Amino acid sequence: MTGSDQQSPLAGVAWMVASGLAFVGVNGVVKHLGTDLPAAQSAFIRFAFGVAFFLPVLPAILRAGFPAPVWRLFAWRGALHVAAVALWFHAMARVPVAEMSAIAFLNPVIVLVIGALLLGEGFGPRRLIVVLAALVGALMVLRPGFREVSEGHLSQIVATLCFAASYIFAKRLSAVAPASVVVAVMSVSVTLGLLPLAIWVWQPVTPVQLGWLGVVAALATAGHYMMTRAFRAAPLAVTQPVSFLQIVWSTALGALVFHEAVDPWVIAGGAVIIGAVSLNTWAAARRGRRPAPPAVET
Repeated sequence: MTGSDQQSPLAGVAWMVASGLAFVGVNGVVKHLGTDLPAAQSAFIRFAFGVAFFLPVLPAILRAGFPAPVWRLFAWRGALHVAAVALWFHAMARVPVAEMSAIAFLNPVIVLVIGALLLGEGFGPRRLIVVLAALVGALMVLRPGFREVSEGHLSQIVATLCFAASYIFAKRLSAVAPASVVVAVMSVSVTLGLLPLAIWVWQPVTPVQLGWLGVVAALATAGHYMMTRAFRAAPLAVTQPVSFLQIVWSTALGALVFHEAVDPWVIAGGAVIIGAVSLNTWAAARRGRRPAPPAVET
């Protein structure tokens, strides 16, 4: 990280834009693959590709000698992430791309609630306003009672809950292990956790499908790297609102590539959710605290 990166909001915005495009690319490829492969199998292959990036650091992790409580935290995070990723892959093949993105933006709000209820961070008026606004946004996206809320929607909601809980464990682990170790152990544990599920539903895989899942792994890795660069280059109060563009790009992708109808309620609901998250980010920055970043961990 250079000095210019530290003091360059423009660079932070640029990195965040690039990160958002990478994650929308992930959504598009998984949507393209559809239901030809079971969700657990697709997720396993994606993470197996990802583990290859961390093979050089695995011997050092095994020699680190973490105490048993730390390994339990790693195990709990891995289990949550296995559920989250499998449910996300299941939902992505069944839910419009824009709706997937909008629901996923509830992640920081769920982290906010978990932090208040389980970590003793308090639940003042500001947090209550943020949570209520985000819930209104979610209702605008889903509109229960006015249209069918499918199993795909429910899968994405539960996946978002699991991703948020996984982030809480990652936050705890970051105090006792380097970030690279936390990410590497997560990748390995998720791959191992998905393996029996993938074997159970395994179907023949074509070279083309393997290639596309390799692209998913590369885009996801690049997206996380660029998001990290964005966080280093500029405050979250600057980069957080930029993430709303993902809904715009997801809507365009769904309409132009997958012929999905453009739903103004989804865009409006996503805008309300992002507005609530951005309000919390801005308020936390003014108080000198570090809010939860948007977690997109596919």
